[in-house]
Amino acid sequence: MSYYHSRIVDASVDEAEARIKQSLAAQGFGVLTEVDVAATMKKKLGKEMGDYRILGACNPVMAFEALSLEDKIGTMLPCNVIVRAAGDGKSEIAAIDPVVSMSGVGNDQLASVAGKVREMLNKAVDEA
Repeated sequence: MSYYHSRIVDASVDEAEARIKQSLAAQGFGVLTEVDVAATMKKKLGKEMGDYRILGACNPVMAFEALSLEDKIGTMLPCNVIVRAAGDGKSEIAAIDPVVSMSGVGNDQLASVAGKVREMLNKAVDEA
């Protein structure tokens, strides 16, 4: 079982980012954080890398439900989604699988919430 769900899109990173943000919004997610990893590595380490961005996505309804079940689950929020250059003018969009990431918690009710979030994130990636 993979820890993420991804697909390659025939789009620039900027276009893919706009598409996944729109698709996430359609699933009730907002983007709370945005990290330009390539710019950060260049600034902090002087290292070059391909365009790579991390979006911290949160569905407030699902986050509230998860926090109501596990008060420390905030350590695993928000759900990260990446957009990265995949070559030849294509980009990869990938989202964390919350079922896998939260499996070690051992809370069956939380696993149910994570399953719902997985479906929503997968749909967002697939429709972006």
